[in-house]
Amino acid sequence: MKINKQSNIYTYIYIIVLVTIVGAALSLTYMSLKDKQQANADAEKMKQILASVHIIPKDGQVQTEYEHYITDSFIINPQGKRMEGDAFDVDVATQVKEPVDSRLLPVYVCNLGKDGVKYILPVYGAGLWGPIWGYIAVDADGSTIYGTYFSHQGETPGLGAEIQKPEFSNKFNGKHLFFDGRFIPVTVVKTGQKANTGGDQVDGVTGGTITSKGVSTMLDDCLTPYKPFLNSLNSTDNKK
Repeated sequence: MKINKQSNIYTYIYIIVLVTIVGAALSLTYMSLKDKQQANADAEKMKQILASVHIIPKDGQVQTEYEHYITDSFIINPQGKRMEGDAFDVDVATQVKEPVDSRLLPVYVCNLGKDGVKYILPVYGAGLWGPIWGYIAVDADGSTIYGTYFSHQGETPGLGAEIQKPEFSNKFNGKHLFFDGRFIPVTVVKTGQKANTGGDQVDGVTGGTITSKGVSTMLDDCLTPYKPFLNSLNSTDNKK
């Protein structure tokens, strides 16, 4: 049966066939690139974890450097006890939405040789225009911050986006999480102001007040569940 090319039936059949072909092509393309996309995402995550301990891998050396320095990783619960599972696979963005007492908390152990062992903890929160996240590297004493890395999805360039630069993250180096046995996350404040928490503080980004507050809230929300684990490190270190 010959179909009139000017008819509605021909148009409908043409559209259906075209959509089917394009959909199949896109599906095949997605499947063929899926493994590569995941590998790129994993490599970027490894780079960010290493950045928190001031290590910037050369191109093509990310996984090698990661496997060299990250000697262990595991999941703990908010009571500080180890759990089954792969820390690298934990979606922190999902976990922060869970009640604090039921979260899965990843820990990455980094051995820097003469600079000692560091424990890297992921954090995730909200900035002005979208999510912000990062990694906090803590010394073996469970209190002293060795380094940090922060990133964002859509903060304003020159303002909130400055949290991704070393000029901001380096302010956390040497700050502490415990004071006279009390756990107090670092507070981010507006330049010239002083926090009344009794703990350490850093100046926020000039012009990026909301993003800076987001970092402060993120540290409080995400690091507080690690308190029992960090306290156990602190107690162990004090016994040495």
